[in-house]
Amino acid sequence: MSWMELLISAVAATNKAKVASDLGVSRTAISLVVSGKYPAKTDKIATKVIETYGRVTCPHLRVEISLSECKTYHTGQVPTSSPRAMKHWRACQTCPNNQARRP
Repeated sequence: MSWMELLISAVAATNKAKVASDLGVSRTAISLVVSGKYPAKTDKIATKVIETYGRVTCPHLRVEISLSECKTYHTGQVPTSSPRAMKHWRACQTCPNNQARRP
């Protein structure tokens, strides 16, 4: 699914104001992007949409999670107080979904 399809489905599921709040941009920006009239580059908005609404299946948890949640797991500090969290963190370091490992 493209970032634009993710954005349109997020707007359809809620509303432009909620999506704008989730992405940290104005409602007007969302409205312009969806209508194809945004006057500037959409690279930053596309990245935010993918990170916020993009989904990936976590091999460790065996459930779908957002890309931003995935990023939080593999870029976080080494969890030394919980064996379960440490196991998850270690799995994230070699996971194919780990964006830091991609060329």
